[in-house]
Amino acid sequence: MSAGTDSRKDTGGEKYKQRAVLLRVLVYVFVTHFIAGFITLLFYLGQHAPK
Repeated sequence: MSAGTDSRKDTGGEKYKQRAVLLRVLVYVFVTHFIAGFITLLFYLGQHAPK
């Protein structure tokens, strides 16, 4: 019976790891797009700055 309990813990741990990886990927994608948008905004403001 102990082996069945261990496999459940492993399965739960795997689900947790998969969710953690998914969350990390989503955060990285969001942050990357945010930084890219900020840099694009800086270029836009630089082009339209009074000279």
